[in-house]
Parts: sequence; structure tokens; C-alpha cells
Amino acid sequence: MREGRISAARTVRPSRGGFWLRGLPVVLLLLAMLLGIGAQAQDELSSYPPVVPGRALVFPQDFGAHPDYRTEWWYITGWLRDAEGVERGFQLTFFRVRTRIGEDNPSRFAPRQLVLAHAAIADPATGRLRHAERSGRAYPGLVEAQEGRTEVRVDDWFLSGGEALDASYHSRIQAADFGFELAFAPDRAPVLNGKAGFSQKAPDPLNSSYYYSRPQLAVSGTLRLDGAEVAVSGHAWLDHEWSSEILPEGARGWDWIGINLHDGGGLMGFQMRDGEGRAIWGAGTLSDPQGESTVLGPGDVRFTPVRRWRSPRTGIEYPVEWTLALGDGRRFRLQPLMDDQELDSRASTGAIYWEGAVRLFALEDAGGEASEREVGQGYLEMTGYAERLRM
Repeated sequence: MREGRISAARTVRPSRGGFWLRGLPVVLLLLAMLLGIGAQAQDELSSYPPVVPGRALVFPQDFGAHPDYRTEWWYITGWLRDAEGVERGFQLTFFRVRTRIGEDNPSRFAPRQLVLAHAAIADPATGRLRHAERSGRAYPGLVEAQEGRTEVRVDDWFLSGGEALDASYHSRIQAADFGFELAFAPDRAPVLNGKAGFSQKAPDPLNSSYYYSRPQLAVSGTLRLDGAEVAVSGHAWLDHEWSSEILPEGARGWDWIGINLHDGGGLMGFQMRDGEGRAIWGAGTLSDPQGESTVLGPGDVRFTPVRRWRSPRTGIEYPVEWTLALGDGRRFRLQPLMDDQELDSRASTGAIYWEGAVRLFALEDAGGEASEREVGQGYLEMTGYAERLRM
């Protein structure tokens, strides 16, 4: 708490593990708001603007915040390599939430908007994730998400950039046992997901978000682990999404991937699951090195579990290896950088889930013999395996 000024941006350290923000009990609840898991009366949403098809995304304006909408996130995942060739995964997320609390209060201290930040490192040397988060009510210069460009911060954690289509981003995160300062350079225009950025999340198009991705960001900077700092380089993926809607009660969780392909392209795909683990909706985007994209509909993306891992801490089973089939007949296998990339947020949100670095292998049949080759690296996110996510 910043006494007399603001509900403090603070680092919260759950009992090991955690995921997607826990500074306030909101993270996966925010994901639920955005991807819509849960139910809520329509009149409670009436003050939020709807997400509608045909609304053109405009850059750089849409790189920034959209404070009228219920919630949004800027989500960066990627792989880093140091001079010794050691590879690690990393994740950085900033959330903005419109609370509808104190909106008629002129005070700058009114909690009309919340900003939350989460960061994690997947390091095979430790075998588990390093994770930290911060949160606070919006206050100019301290905790904010600006409009017109990417400028989000919680205290001294920040992600900044996006003042032009080809502008780089810069982030800095400092936690107790890790930190990083990284630059992200794009080489192409944003990839619009769904129908020109209108991304449907369920059979009813009411349940949608505005959504673009920036694959193949070139990464450079420094990584700090237990006080030791090393130079790193690599590649990253940025997602920016905002919405006001919710999804049907029947959804339990989702599986999502963002993969930088070695040929310079990108692959995003997700499925929403019901209580029996069946897909109730799926979609994706396949982009080439020039950024030209192909929209993948519900029949074009199929996730099939291959191998499961049981957490020794929670007893929850996660399908850490998958096959992925696309509508054009291509098949892939997802393999984790390490099995234990579970995040336990029971100290705050009450949710437990898996999010981590993965490799993508193409499954091929040459001359009657099956083979596979690595064709990409990225991130896999799986929610709803402990219990149904609740708002």
C-alpha cells in the first residue's frame, strides 16, 4: 500500500508456482472475463461497449489501451538463448480491467481501472517456473495503461513502445530471484486474428474479442537469475486482446498455443473445452513470413492429448504433449521444454493451471516411414484442468 496515494503495486509471492497475476484475486478471472468463462446477467454488461464484426483495427491507435472495454491484455511469450546456448522460456503479461467502481468520482484515487502485471521464467536448470506479479489501481505515472501506443506499467515494471507499426517494444521486470530487460523488434505488420481482428470464442458471435498478434519479434537484452546477469537473444510472440463479453456456462477451460515457426511464419490456435474435455469451439491463424495469414475455423484446428503429467504438488494431470491437426492435413506434435510448468495461484485467485514453453514438430510420412522434425518454438497455455474456472 502506498499510504495516502494508491493501492500499491506490489510483488506477491505465492507458495511456489502461480500464474497470470495474483496481486489481486483476479488473474484467471480476468482471463475468464476476456475469453468469457462463466455467466453473468446481460444487464451487468450494458455499460461496456460491445465487440462487433466490421470494426477495423487501426494502428498505432489500437496498440494502446481501450479503457471503455471490460478488460484487455498485452501478453508476450518467447524463448531466450544465452552465450552458452542455454534456452529458457519467458512470459510477461499486463492486464487492464475496468471495474465500474467510482466512475462518477472525480478523484484520481478512485479505482475505476486496475492494472496488473505478471512475469515468469521457464528454466530447465531449476525444473520449475520462477514467477512474480504486481497490481494496483490506475494512477498517472505509477500504474497506468495509456491510449494510442503501448505504454503499460505497474510501478517500475513496464512494457513500452508501439508508437508506429515498425516501432520496437521495451520491457523491464525485476523480481526477487529473477529479472529481465528486453527489447522486442517487429519485422512485419500485426497479424489480425479471426475476421480482420474480430475473434469469435463460441458458436454465438456475441462471445468475441478484438485480437491481433505480433509473431517473430526479435528479442535482445539481459536476463538475471539469482543475482547473475547474462546477455540473451531470441524470439517472442505478442498478443493484444480486449473485450466486454462472456461465454456460455458450459465452458470449463481452454488450450492455446502461439508458435514462432522456423520458416519465419506463425501459428496461433485455441480450443474451448466443456466439462467432459470436448472441444466446443476452436480457431486459429496461420501466417507466412510476410505476414499474410490464413484463418483457421472450428473444423481446421484439432487438439489431441498424447502424454499426461501429474503434478507432485497438486495431483492434477495435464496433457503436456499433444498432436495438432490442421484442416489441410498437416499434423504436428507439441513437446514441453520441461513437464513442470504448472502455476499454482491458490494463495490469491484460487486457480491452478499450466503455461509453458513448447517445441513444435511436424509429423511426416516419407516412403511409408513416419518421421518428425522441429519446425517451431512457442508457448502452450492450459486452463480448467483442476476445476472449472469461475468468475
